[in-house]
Amino acid sequence: MRSLLFYLFTFLPLFYFVPLHPFMGRKIVLLILLALQTAFAGAQLTANEKQARRIFNQAYHQVFGEQGSTLHYDVNIVGVYKTNGTIWLKGKKQKFVDERMNTWNDGVTAYMAYRKKKEVVIHHANSDKKDKYSGKFKFHPEDFDYSIQEDDGMFLLTLKQKKKAKGSIKIVKAWVTKKGYEPVRLRIKVAFVWTTVKISNYKSGGINDNLFVFPRSQYSDWKFIDKRNE
Repeated sequence: MRSLLFYLFTFLPLFYFVPLHPFMGRKIVLLILLALQTAFAGAQLTANEKQARRIFNQAYHQVFGEQGSTLHYDVNIVGVYKTNGTIWLKGKKQKFVDERMNTWNDGVTAYMAYRKKKEVVIHHANSDKKDKYSGKFKFHPEDFDYSIQEDDGMFLLTLKQKKKAKGSIKIVKAWVTKKGYEPVRLRIKVAFVWTTVKISNYKSGGINDNLFVFPRSQYSDWKFIDKRNE
């Protein structure tokens, strides 16, 4: 899915994964969700590839369409790093809640509320400066070969990077339900490191725009740091 999906760097220094950066969990999930995004230009495809791409495309619209969606995620990076949280998405709008912070992004401005520090940091919605992982991972649909098979009563969608592709994402595996193509489990391989994401409480539709509005009155006694001009 779209932005399915912030996170795994490279296999070399594994310490990249150890620090519990407050954004890492969300970046992992958004990056993996990006793997369901489709902008497929269709050169000659097999029937299997066409089916895989069609299902990816439908899953993408269910998550990132104007109806909005929400899901809970549990992330596990080779047993070294674990985190969980809840995401709400609607077009360019996003909201996250995890163990350390709450964030609101109304498509124009992003507010990050760090609960321990009692600080709210403000950024432009699309700024890569929101955290050090932004912009480091790009997903290009044309860099992958696609296939689909049945597994554990679900469809397993597999994306394998083509030989000449240069991106850091090597393999993406997505398990979706046969009825409705709802995401259940995701695995992504960056270099030699696998990350697993379990998805629960998934819902598409019925997401109100008010959910993405920062409730400033609830944080009146917190410190505000505006980084929009940096």
